[in-house]
Amino acid sequence: MFTYILDLSNVDTDGTTTSLNQWALDFQGNLERILTSIAIAKGRGATLRVGPELEIPGYGCLDHFLEGDTVLHSWEVLAKILSSEETMGIVCDIGMPVVHKNVIYNCRVIIHDRKILLIRPKMWMANDGNYRELRFFTPWIKHRQWEDHYLPRIIQAVTGQTKVPFGDAVVSTLDTCFGVELCEELFTPASPHILMGLDGVEIFSNSSGSHHELRKLYTRVELIKEATLKQGCDGDRLYYDGCALIAVNGRIVAQGSQFSLNDVEVVSATVDIEDVRAHRAKSSRSMQAASAERYHRIEVPFALTRGKFDEITEDDSLSLVGNNSVDVRFHSPEEEIAYASYSFSFC
Repeated sequence: MFTYILDLSNVDTDGTTTSLNQWALDFQGNLERILTSIAIAKGRGATLRVGPELEIPGYGCLDHFLEGDTVLHSWEVLAKILSSEETMGIVCDIGMPVVHKNVIYNCRVIIHDRKILLIRPKMWMANDGNYRELRFFTPWIKHRQWEDHYLPRIIQAVTGQTKVPFGDAVVSTLDTCFGVELCEELFTPASPHILMGLDGVEIFSNSSGSHHELRKLYTRVELIKEATLKQGCDGDRLYYDGCALIAVNGRIVAQGSQFSLNDVEVVSATVDIEDVRAHRAKSSRSMQAASAERYHRIEVPFALTRGKFDEITEDDSLSLVGNNSVDVRFHSPEEEIAYASYSFSFC
């Protein structure tokens, strides 16, 4: 199970994306791996951490998603994450199921300093091949709309909030704006990042529970590059091959390992938001952006970047990706078959 940060980019922003070996209904183990990934991200100076799809209960819970206990235990785990010192001073994008007005949604929960900023439900579901998401979840069809979601008391006790925004919205910080995609949404012709980008969103996250298919990594990489240019088995009979990615302006700047047996893998990069802004300075794009429909912005009083008056060390300057990119590592078909077979047997 893996995730990407897209377009992470008035100086530098540090972001991390994680691959976690999550297991269905292993709430304690999943919690420990989530907190470990957050601690690693903070240790690297990151201001934004993005985790896998449905990372709290595990992606492969199948019909257990229809049980109230799965959602309840997910809230209990989120309460522990919110209460942890590890989550202070960093924005975390967490995946879990949420019941809103008696409807079950596959959601991302954006948190910062013991507050929930936004709950963003998945809008386009994966429902072909090995996927049966419509059996468990309902898509959010109110595009660019949001509602109040009333929190369970276990969360109210931690955050002091009774309700938070729920729906298709974006988060506006002091220095930039970021939005969320979920897995299948990247694969659709009219992906949400297109309209979000036209409305000024500069950072996109895409969290996935995408299982391994032969040569599928190439498709993922090309979709992510295109989007920025204009692990483990979890109890199901599927193998998730990991390989988290960070891309800027159509360039892959960081790549995690594929078929790793590590429980936690964190991939990080430091990028300049001004690179994104300069890349978008094209007249034809600007004409479309000027007429773009508006997303509701959740305004928050913190910054993801370090401004010019903050202390910038030599290490910070050296870690900026600039115009650099990495050569994406693709295994041969024979290697994929061998690694996937071994890893699945190991799980």
